Amino acid sequence: MRILIPALLCAAVFASPAAAQLSAPEQAIVASVEADYETDVALLERITLINSGSHNHAGVKAVAEALVPEFEALGFTTEWIDQSAAGRAGHLFARHEGAPGSTKMLLIGHLDTVFEPDSPFTGFVREGDTAVGPGILDDKGGVVVILSALRAMKAAGTLDDANIVVALTGDEEDAGDPLEVARRDLIEAGQWADVAIGFEALSILDGKDTGVVARRSSGSWTLTTSARSGHSSGIFAEGVGYGAIYEMARILDAFRRELPEENLTYNVGFMAGGTPAEIGEDGLSATTTGKTNIIPSTAVARGDLRALTQEQNERTAAKMRAIVAEHLPGTEAEIAIEFRYPPMAPTAGNDALLGRLNAINADLGLEVMAPYPPSRRGAADISFVAPYVDGLAGMGPSGSGSHAAGESIDLRSMVRQAQRAAILMSRLAKVSSSE
Repeated sequence: MRILIPALLCAAVFASPAAAQLSAPEQAIVASVEADYETDVALLERITLINSGSHNHAGVKAVAEALVPEFEALGFTTEWIDQSAAGRAGHLFARHEGAPGSTKMLLIGHLDTVFEPDSPFTGFVREGDTAVGPGILDDKGGVVVILSALRAMKAAGTLDDANIVVALTGDEEDAGDPLEVARRDLIEAGQWADVAIGFEALSILDGKDTGVVARRSSGSWTLTTSARSGHSSGIFAEGVGYGAIYEMARILDAFRRELPEENLTYNVGFMAGGTPAEIGEDGLSATTTGKTNIIPSTAVARGDLRALTQEQNERTAAKMRAIVAEHLPGTEAEIAIEFRYPPMAPTAGNDALLGRLNAINADLGLEVMAPYPPSRRGAADISFVAPYVDGLAGMGPSGSGSHAAGESIDLRSMVRQAQRAAILMSRLAKVSSSE
């Protein structure tokens, strides 16, 4: 179900800075978030010091166990959803039942990071209002923003009527397989909800906060070419052909020339060619052998595919298959394309949610948040629920260096993001899903 927020609201907010003043409960929210700043930083430090790489199942669960008391103290019921069937640790869901008929809200974050136990990047180092640590921005800071916002709502009395499900996945950085199992519970929550809010990092553009109303998909492709082998002196000759590497080069160059369009990218991650060449069992490496005087029998390549809509995904995939089907003499080729993370396509409902947030920005004395270009954001879990519900992403804190040693967070950004989120949820809680 989609909550019916007038699409014209967004345009109205952008057109006029005039807005109602903060209510007394909303003023209490602002003060509460500010007062709990050091408490939030302490929680962030505690969970950042727990290694929770996607494949460190014990660590992911330990982060969840550290968060359970935080949610239960706010009146949420919690559930650990085991994901051993998908090869991952599991997900933490927290649920709050509010007034019947009020807006049903799904808050999305994740417990895992890209830093596995063997990573040399560890610890938590704070210097003033900046801190460095693995996953501190992506997405442990986002999880803290969720809790900070909910705690402020509780203190202000606006949480009571709110119907909320918090979904913290344990494998966002490397989703389990089969994906139908790994994302089943999240999708069911999206089908229940009226609104979804994603708490991955805030996007900054030209020094200003922005809103994320669309994100591109994330898929992958595997290309294999094969050819007759033989002495290199016969290459190009009739009955011999061009070899597997030339066929690979033909295809990849045709991708480069023929596929470009707005919001579409298709990277080649790695490749190998020789006699033979093959992709490793991990799907992240390739091996090959060969000689300069032998026509290569095999070439392999893997890459990704990112698009703004599912239609763009499917149309591009059809073009790629057509290019692959045009073989050089003496060669064969095949491509396998897998769509993993779907796109969060732009919608009027998503724009209207950003309009509501900008009304709050006006009340808080903050600048208008423009939509962030979707081509600059990667895929995220909110995309799995995008077909069912209006959504707003990028509601986590700001920082830099995600997925790399030195990942950092602007700690003060947690304050304004929690204030925005708490007021937004408080206002949404008053909106009937039947309106």
